[in-house]
Amino acid sequence: MKATYKKRNFLFKIPGGTSRGVLRSKDSWFIILNNDLKTGIGECSIIEGLSIDNVSEIESKLEWLCLNINKPQSYLFDELTDFPSIFFGLEMALRSLKSLKENILFSSDFTQGKASIPINGLVWMGEIGFMKKQVDEKISEGFKCIKLKIGALDFDTEFTLLKSIRDKYDSSELEIRVDANGAYHYENALTILEKLSKLNIHSIEQPIKAGQTKEMSNLCQNSPIPIALDEELIGVVSIANKVKLLEEINPQYIILKPSLLGGFKSSEEWIKVCPKNTKYWVTSALESNLGLSAISQWVYSLNNSLPQGLGTGSLFSNNFESPLCIKNAKLHFNKNNNWNINI
Repeated sequence: MKATYKKRNFLFKIPGGTSRGVLRSKDSWFIILNNDLKTGIGECSIIEGLSIDNVSEIESKLEWLCLNINKPQSYLFDELTDFPSIFFGLEMALRSLKSLKENILFSSDFTQGKASIPINGLVWMGEIGFMKKQVDEKISEGFKCIKLKIGALDFDTEFTLLKSIRDKYDSSELEIRVDANGAYHYENALTILEKLSKLNIHSIEQPIKAGQTKEMSNLCQNSPIPIALDEELIGVVSIANKVKLLEEINPQYIILKPSLLGGFKSSEEWIKVCPKNTKYWVTSALESNLGLSAISQWVYSLNNSLPQGLGTGSLFSNNFESPLCIKNAKLHFNKNNNWNINI
């Protein structure tokens, strides 16, 4: 087997605003495996400032992987612990190489076009008018669950926006999730959560920065809004440490991003050790349609009925053409649409 890699820069159609800054483009690296019969491709997607992968070393690590690709897979994966995006890219490429059909990693009713996956509509941060426009667009597209990035503007401004949405659509019509990306300080987080609870918010992702285990545990215990851990999970590798974190914090939800956590294997470990009262959903990490397709196929196999965060394939102006499409607030795999992967 031979291995190579290529880098590609994806451009946002509209800059994506978060509490960590505005995203205008992002890089992905693609692992390409070849044997005498087939080619398998896997995507290594990172988000700078969030992924634990050392960006300055990622290409040297990929070069190492290509040189050692025929060594035992267990050895390769052990050496990629600090590079979860490459771990996932290799995992994806190997599964792709074994697949019977192009880019079908998990054959199911979803990949056969017989079933779909409910997703939330994502609203990026920005000026209030811009955010309102996005909300209106998502509602008109049939979304019953939207997720808003918050924490970049002053809280009163964002609260006014959320209240205007809730005044127009009650909780039986529209589920509102918010994602703070760790924007709030622990000292005033509970006050913010109490105010947000008046708007029947479904959940809030990562209200404070990761690494404050005791503080996050207190928030999960006392918050009137269910809390979902996101960044908190990144970099937690061993099963023992995963169990320890969940037992200490006892969150209502966890968010799984395979590119940031170390692929399907690590994500499935999180699912396995989840306490009964902790639920989960899966979110993409700004992968191209190739990575998004792999994650979506895996998600369907989990039989999780919650709306997933898998609608990011339409963000890039230079994305790959793929069978993925969104219709009626659900992700579909239209097997009649062809792939066009030019890396």
